[in-house]
Amino acid sequence: MKIDERTFEFALLIIELYKYLIVKNEYIISKQVLRSGTSIGANIQEAQAAQSKKDFISKMTISSKEARETDYWLRLLDKSGYLAGFDKKELLFSENLAIVNILTKIVKTSNKKNID
Repeated sequence: MKIDERTFEFALLIIELYKYLIVKNEYIISKQVLRSGTSIGANIQEAQAAQSKKDFISKMTISSKEARETDYWLRLLDKSGYLAGFDKKELLFSENLAIVNILTKIVKTSNKKNID
């Protein structure tokens, strides 16, 4: 699956998590994870329409940062007990880790090619 499709599916999973958290009356961190988790794919979409290699790298770097921020919010939600009972918890963590790894590789490769 391509990274843009993967992050779109991940955003849908984040929206599902957000709805779950709202039912549990968690409104603050849920909003943060919603913003960062859906922003990953949005920035990838922007990167695909980049005006230059530098612009592409910048947008992909932002996506990588958003994915790392999402990991932070997910870990915080998990350790505070809010993810207890969310049946797709493991999928959330594994997908986010995979996305972080893919984006890190894309940014490193693009930076290397930009220097060469």
